[in-house]
Amino acid sequence: LPVVSLSVAIILFEGGLSLKITELRHSGRAVINLVTIGVLVTGALSAIAAWLIFDLDFQLALLIGAILTVTGPTVIGPLLRHIRPAGKGATTLKWEGILNDPIGALAAVLVFEAIASGELGGSGGSIALEFLKSVGIGTGIGIAGAGLAVLLLHRYWAPEYLHEVLALSIVILAFTVANELAAESGLLAVTLMGVIMANQNYTSVKHIVEFKENLRVVLVSVLFIVLAARIELVELEEIAWQAAAFVAALVLVIRPVAVWVSTTGTGLDWRDKAFMSWMAPRGIVAAAVTAVFSIGLVSTGYEGAEKLVPIMFSTIVGT
Repeated sequence: LPVVSLSVAIILFEGGLSLKITELRHSGRAVINLVTIGVLVTGALSAIAAWLIFDLDFQLALLIGAILTVTGPTVIGPLLRHIRPAGKGATTLKWEGILNDPIGALAAVLVFEAIASGELGGSGGSIALEFLKSVGIGTGIGIAGAGLAVLLLHRYWAPEYLHEVLALSIVILAFTVANELAAESGLLAVTLMGVIMANQNYTSVKHIVEFKENLRVVLVSVLFIVLAARIELVELEEIAWQAAAFVAALVLVIRPVAVWVSTTGTGLDWRDKAFMSWMAPRGIVAAAVTAVFSIGLVSTGYEGAEKLVPIMFSTIVGT
């Protein structure tokens, strides 16, 4: 699991390196709405659907809803490169996919901790405070990590052949320090670190971007195999029809509602909205986070927790 967590951090850092602030000139409002309003709508409706379809404890359904606010940038990116859509929808989808991952993971961790401590019912205020604390720490560490990396590269304090390894080391350091200070704030830290490094003009990071892209392919491939190997086929068969109904609800109802509510008045035309409504694959972040939570809850004997991983992998395959 530590290897899984570090791999996800590297994947999100690589995603951050692909984001250019100039792309937000025409789609910034839509992106902000999708990672705020869209996250709330998706989380709430997904929780209700999981509760009704899988007959879960509502706390578990809420956890599933929080996890499903993330999408899969490692899936969205290649799809967009293949389809090459015109309009603002492509840029909006890319930013949403990468920014949603740390936000959704943070929200899911806080819900999980509230469930594990048995304080979910009356802990709304404390959950909000923990969320803000994690965001603050993740932001601070992300800025510091990016500053350190840029300084070392700009001053030539590391030989060029070590630049990729140096950047990777600082990513792991930032992720670990942030997580020690606040649970899962490391994902936000490394994502922000990637965004800052991609948009600064002091030193070139092109060679680091190319290295991270190749590394991401290897990590995603390995992680899916490692995480999927924990599932018995019979576990998927037991929820087959329920999973199909759940995926249908996500694709046909929940995603379109979240997109149209979030993008009203943002200047996106109906074609962009329709395209975005069909593009919300879940990926490796959802799988990794669910695997960690499932182990924690199953070990405490929480009823229904063993269904989390089969439900999530069915959703990943379906979307």
